[in-house]
Amino acid sequence: MHPLLHTTLFLLMLLFSCVSSAASTPPFSTSCRLQGQFHLNGIHKSGDVVLGGLFQSNLFSVFPDLSFTSEPHELSCHSFDVVGFRRAQTMAFAIDEINRNSNLLPNVTLGYSLYDNCANLRIAFRAALTLVNGQEERIVLDENCAGNPPVVGIVGDSSSTRSIAISSVFGLYRVPMVSYFSTCACLSDRQKYPSFFRTIPSDAFQVRAMIQILKHFGWTWAGLLISDDDYGLHAARSFQSDLSLSGEVCLAYIEVLPSDNDPVEARRIVDVMKKSTARVVIVFAHQSFMIDIMEEVVRQNVTGLQWMASEVWTASDVLQTPNYMPYLAGTLGIAIRRGEIPGLRDFLLQIHPELYHNNSMIHQFWEFIFQCRFAPPPAGWVEGGGTLCTGQEKLEFVESEFLDISNLRSEYNVYKAVYALAYALDDVLQCEPGKGPFSGNSCGNLQALEPWQLLYYLGKVNFTTSFGDQVSFDENGDVLPIYDILNWLWLPDGRTLVQNVGEVKESAFKGKELTINEDEIFWNFELKKPPRSVCSERCPPGTRMVRKKGEPECCFDCIPCSEGKISNETNSVECISCPEDFWSSPQRDHCVPKKTEFLSYQEPLGICLTVTSLLGTFICAVVLGIFIYHRSTPIVRANNSELSFQLLLSLKLCFLCSLLFIGRPRVWTCQLRHAAFGISFVFCVSCILVKTMVVLAVFKASKPGGESSLKWFGAGQQRGTVLVLTFIQAAICTAWLVSSSPAPHKNTQYHNDKIVYECVVGSTVGFSVLLGYIGLLASLSFLIAFLSRNLPDSFNEAKLITFSMLIFCAVWVAFVPAYISSPGKYADTVEVFAILASSFGILVALFGPKCYIILLRPERNTKKAIMGRVNTN
Repeated sequence: MHPLLHTTLFLLMLLFSCVSSAASTPPFSTSCRLQGQFHLNGIHKSGDVVLGGLFQSNLFSVFPDLSFTSEPHELSCHSFDVVGFRRAQTMAFAIDEINRNSNLLPNVTLGYSLYDNCANLRIAFRAALTLVNGQEERIVLDENCAGNPPVVGIVGDSSSTRSIAISSVFGLYRVPMVSYFSTCACLSDRQKYPSFFRTIPSDAFQVRAMIQILKHFGWTWAGLLISDDDYGLHAARSFQSDLSLSGEVCLAYIEVLPSDNDPVEARRIVDVMKKSTARVVIVFAHQSFMIDIMEEVVRQNVTGLQWMASEVWTASDVLQTPNYMPYLAGTLGIAIRRGEIPGLRDFLLQIHPELYHNNSMIHQFWEFIFQCRFAPPPAGWVEGGGTLCTGQEKLEFVESEFLDISNLRSEYNVYKAVYALAYALDDVLQCEPGKGPFSGNSCGNLQALEPWQLLYYLGKVNFTTSFGDQVSFDENGDVLPIYDILNWLWLPDGRTLVQNVGEVKESAFKGKELTINEDEIFWNFELKKPPRSVCSERCPPGTRMVRKKGEPECCFDCIPCSEGKISNETNSVECISCPEDFWSSPQRDHCVPKKTEFLSYQEPLGICLTVTSLLGTFICAVVLGIFIYHRSTPIVRANNSELSFQLLLSLKLCFLCSLLFIGRPRVWTCQLRHAAFGISFVFCVSCILVKTMVVLAVFKASKPGGESSLKWFGAGQQRGTVLVLTFIQAAICTAWLVSSSPAPHKNTQYHNDKIVYECVVGSTVGFSVLLGYIGLLASLSFLIAFLSRNLPDSFNEAKLITFSMLIFCAVWVAFVPAYISSPGKYADTVEVFAILASSFGILVALFGPKCYIILLRPERNTKKAIMGRVNTN
């Protein structure tokens, strides 16, 4: 029920009570008078200051019929709750202990008024009004009804719903209320409940604690069952809010457990659980809601589920039965912090009916423990074999949950709540006049203590219990949260043991801390290991998550990362791109350096080209040696031996310059390779051009009147011509290198997973001019040699030059399109091949026939043989 409705109900009750008593109350009364009185079960003890308490001593209540024709009878309570009664006695014990403590509230005696709420909102509300209004007519101190109220603070209630209703009213009057069992996160709203405190953590932290446990075991897919009340509904909201922030755990379903015995609804909920792939079921509900659903679970034999219990039923004996344990064994639950209260058992043993003067609550307790009835007994009790209570029974000889103090949890919270109020009251009394926190620096005093004054100090208490737990409240009235983690152990003999396997807490300095001893956990599965509860298995490294349309975040597909991207984490949402010089591994889980590609000395192609280049150089050296050795022979001298030596030297440079195109490109190799190539080939072609021109000049000089043509082709002119033509190429290369020098470049355009090292020419114009100049000289040499091919000579070198230039031009004409269309190292390969092919073409065409005559036909290497051919022709 909404808090506003409770407030409205309260105001209507006050209005009704005022109207009904108007006839008996004199007008303009100057004293405070009770307008009505409720008949409640309670225990009281007088004192200088009285604290109130609301406890559940009975589980059920019977509502009278409302005829609206007469005053209704009082509600009756039944089904005694021994645990709730023990909580009430824990408050009585704490107050007794404080009264005996000379260091806390000296010279002040605390009293108490404890009421049974019968687990009913109406009765709890009546009890709360009784605590703040009093049960008797009191003599007031003045006409303004000033004086101490009946109680200055209340310990209770145990239910979030009841605490919401009561606090919404008490907050208006700033009456402090410290709950020991109300966990609804909504009660942390300081605007609605400014005077509410609690010594039990809120459900908000309980939800966060459960989410931590889910993450710890990797359970990302769970079902949620909630009770149809404030406790369950607010827990569901907290779950949805926190899970949406974390994004790591999702709810497969949320089902509201029916408040009444509805087998159809229970069957539907269990069917949902069976069909779901979630193996973990979280239950935020009281044990009464669980019984109906467990009956259906047993009927359908639904096994293989890992149950997680909220604190209200995690230690419930009602569910730990042989009928339920095959299904609930292994349950993990959040439990209130267990504490120890020395002396409590001895205090409980002192309870006796004679000490309370026929108190109805004590009589109920006594009758429940000893299964007897006080006189006069109910009709038929004695006849049915029942015994009468004598008051001489001994509590110490009875085995009852009432005396079991080994698992004090809610009682420990009651104990802390009483001490929190006591410490706040002690701070009120320790205030020095003139230094107080209230108006005019005033302090509160015992004779006219207002609840709001106690409320101020309650928010500032900070103490440590004898058990070692720190107690203080934050700005929302919540205590520093701490929970135990319990596990239901099913023993071979059929007994059930609820054992502590860890804790989860939150401190002001370390944040959230989760401690779990997994070795002690009992798992109710064949493998005795935690179950797998996921909607989709974790995405391995190298893949990324893609959410399934229309399903929660935890349901996804795993898509491999594309080339060049990786994900080195599980359940990665995105794939990240590798750096520029790196590429993704085959598994797409890490970046590896890209493969580098260039014409290397270590690869077969590079080795072949290197060997060929060195072979050409070696052949040039051999030919040069042969020519030097036979330099006096006619065939060597016949065609200008000096130009032949220069030509062989230039060919050797051409062969060697090809080595600059092999190996990883460097700045100096990129700059030198084309310059060396261009100069070497111009040197070579210049020698051929001059040699061709000399041949033509000699032929013209042999004709009448042509002697003058030889003066232009002397040895000096030949050297000068070669030098000038070569110098022009050197100038072109220098201008090219200065203006836009070639440089090494890492090319990633050809292959994504490779880095192609190449030399960019820098200036395409410079490179084109260099090649064009070589082509010009080669074309000129070819043209002159072609015109001279039919000269009358026994050994006409013009034919050889024509053939060599034809090979040279064919190679370099084919080179241009092949070079342009070849990527990376293959462009260098094409250029090296062109250099070697053209060099070998010139070498073989020009010097092959001469070496053949020198070495194999020496009889033809004579002046007579050469000249005889001329005479014959």
